[in-house]
Amino acid sequence: MILADAGYETAGSGILTTIKRLQEVAPERLHHDTQAYNLLLRGLRSIGERAMAALTGQWRLLRHTTKSPSRIGAIVKAALTLTLLDKETR
Repeated sequence: MILADAGYETAGSGILTTIKRLQEVAPERLHHDTQAYNLLLRGLRSIGERAMAALTGQWRLLRHTTKSPSRIGAIVKAALTLTLLDKETR
């Protein structure tokens, strides 16, 4: 499963996005279950976004990379490992 923002709602199966309220179809508020789902999804996404912001702030290479998606995953894993090791030694 991949967590994505609402802009990727038609991306396909396996992509979890928040559920939008369509003004013309349902002008009232979203059902409380849907609101809870959206809140949980936003909370999970925010963890990943904060982590990536911390990594790109510390590792200049990650700011403007032109590496292929298959290679950037290994680079991000290495940067995360080094960042966590650095925090443990402090």
